[in-house]
Amino acid sequence: MMSFASDVKKELTTLEITNPDNARAELAALLRMNGSLGLAPQGFTLNVQTENAATARRILNLLQQFYQLPAEISVRRQMKLQKHNLYVVRILQDVRQLLDDLHIIEHGEMVPTLPEDWLADEGMARSYLRGAFLAAGSVNNPETSRYHLEIYSLYEEQAQQIERLMNRFDLKAKTVERRAGYIVYLKEGEKIADMLNLMGATTAMLKLEDVRIMRDMRNSVNRLVNAENANIDKTVTASQKQIDDIHFLDEELGLHRLPEKLREIAQVRLQHREAPLSELGQYVPSGPISKSGVNHRLRKLTKLADEIRQTGHLPKQFEK
Repeated sequence: MMSFASDVKKELTTLEITNPDNARAELAALLRMNGSLGLAPQGFTLNVQTENAATARRILNLLQQFYQLPAEISVRRQMKLQKHNLYVVRILQDVRQLLDDLHIIEHGEMVPTLPEDWLADEGMARSYLRGAFLAAGSVNNPETSRYHLEIYSLYEEQAQQIERLMNRFDLKAKTVERRAGYIVYLKEGEKIADMLNLMGATTAMLKLEDVRIMRDMRNSVNRLVNAENANIDKTVTASQKQIDDIHFLDEELGLHRLPEKLREIAQVRLQHREAPLSELGQYVPSGPISKSGVNHRLRKLTKLADEIRQTGHLPKQFEK
């Protein structure tokens, strides 16, 4: 079963590119981040390695379509502890012109980042980010884990340029140093969906949005249930306190000695222990009273009970 990240990459590799500049931008990221240069009698050689077969085919197709370069894909078995094959795209002739065109080398030397003005065009910026993700990106399955998308780079300057490109689209990307390299990452589900969309992974973006909507609905329901439970607990706690106070007053004072209005509400509360205040007022024998009226009388009972507890004797008006 393919992972969500693999599904995203597979979708990205099926996108058709007709604009040569966009193809150059995507290739620039793929070759810069996954390529290794070598020297041969005929000049520079270039091998591009990836664990994703679809990405390897993408590189090969772009090279053949836009540069007419002879290239081939070979498969290597990784060490026993590694589960994945390694796919190597090998270009079969001198690549100096290609590297110059993609701004990977300048004046015969490798440069850490691309010229900013080269990626000023929005389509090229999107294509470069797509290539960077295909080369060294991953995204968590939103159905089974937290929201997280990242692109790994060995080089700080390269990671910072990717971060700037992502933030050009208001993605709120951040960079952190990790695993002998640097990770540019996104943590918000909405921003990850935006990133998938701008790279061209529309199907994956829609799947993520569906998951986000369901999660938000579940979270909203949970919040409502928790709030309702909290209100119920609060009501039960308040009701129990009122009942305890009324029992205390009955033992220490006798409910028959209370003023009529307080005696009525005390007896009503004992008879309707679980009723909310808004309902309790309907049971008062002398006539219905409002919720605030019920609350006022019960507060008086509580105040009287607390006063007797604190002083240890009855208030003067109740002394025999």
